[in-house]
Amino acid sequence: MRNSQTPRAGRVARLLATTAALAVASLGIVGTAGATTPSVPAAAPAAVPAAAPSANSQWLTGYWHNFDNGSVVFPLSEIPSAYNLIAVAFADNKTGTPGGITFNLASAELKGYTVPQFKADIKAIQAQGRKVIISVGGEKGNVIVSNATEAKNFADTAYALMQEYGFDGVDIDLEHGINATYMSDALHQLRAKAGSDLIIAMAPQTIDYQATSMGYYQLTLAIKDILTIVNTQYYNSGAMMGCNQQVYSQGSVDFLTSLTCIQLEMGLRPDQVGIGVPAVQKAAGGGYQPLANVANAVDCLEKGTGCGSFKPAKQYGKIGGVMTWSINWDKTNNYALANLFGPKLGSGSGTPTVTPTPTTTPTATATPTATTTPKPTATATATPTPTATGNPGACTAPAWSASAVYTGGAVVSADGHQWKAKWWTTNEKPAPSQWGVWTDLGAC
Repeated sequence: MRNSQTPRAGRVARLLATTAALAVASLGIVGTAGATTPSVPAAAPAAVPAAAPSANSQWLTGYWHNFDNGSVVFPLSEIPSAYNLIAVAFADNKTGTPGGITFNLASAELKGYTVPQFKADIKAIQAQGRKVIISVGGEKGNVIVSNATEAKNFADTAYALMQEYGFDGVDIDLEHGINATYMSDALHQLRAKAGSDLIIAMAPQTIDYQATSMGYYQLTLAIKDILTIVNTQYYNSGAMMGCNQQVYSQGSVDFLTSLTCIQLEMGLRPDQVGIGVPAVQKAAGGGYQPLANVANAVDCLEKGTGCGSFKPAKQYGKIGGVMTWSINWDKTNNYALANLFGPKLGSGSGTPTVTPTPTTTPTATATPTATTTPKPTATATATPTPTATGNPGACTAPAWSASAVYTGGAVVSADGHQWKAKWWTTNEKPAPSQWGVWTDLGAC
């Protein structure tokens, strides 16, 4: 989502949802009473466990915007202590080095935030026992690691950024395809350079675990010996198949628990599995749900309480935690997510303790004339309503039904308009949205 106004999204996931949802049936993963556990290929066990949070806490992962997308911008120093794993979004491709990455602080977009201030803030956060990692990818980032040279370049340049800025590791958020073999090689090379304290996080989309043939599925198994946490994006998804081979719509407790169950049963430790959600409704094109639902999903997986209709066959104990897109969006909601999950996960307070980034104090001048210069503020921009492409007339299309399954191209009528589905969907009522599944064809 580098310098983008659009939410962090799973555009590819939507187009492939039907195929992958059917493919997950082949996994045979454990679900609600009666299902069986599959035999899943396992990676070699780690000699040294992957980096983890303190014994009494879980990860609360949040993304920090290195750009201004109209939410809010602020320095790392203002991030609440509840966020004990901060992912800086995003790294850039390193020109002339295939597979390599670099980082460019967007000082102009961040109100003059400087590189020395940025580095000092990272050190201050780490002094508190928290971690800062560099995220690679996002909606618009497309780093390709598809051969041995690119794998080495990735490892070398990622390690160089860790040395230069003090990052604790990397977050893999590649949303345009991934080569599991060579990305695994790259991350293992990076681990060899950085040591056992290296943080490796991932933020796949829901579709990435809908079949064993998916790149992220294979990568997860290939690096589970060094993986810190995988935080799947449970939003911008549409409906998906859960581990019990039932389809659930995004925006529900069942969606979170039944899909997280896939990773919990594929060979990962519970502490390697997190739940990724948008901080506020504006942060995603779809799939936002009340924070109480997310808390219930955590309880359901850990203790068997707060479940919806899907209840896992066993209690997993402490999972890895919760991830959100993003810290910036959470701030627009008075850090409601941090205030809830900081105490719940034992990661800290949701109230930021602001240590102002040092600035130069101007020299006083004799009898200055006071003038008020208001600071620029982000102007809220309403989500554009898709332009109607049809002519008003009789609503001849069938009425939309919450229980029906619609594929791309299906036309329905609802609320006096006709709507066309862009991809497979169920139980998502037509409504104006730039990123939603339905296109408004006009009044009828």
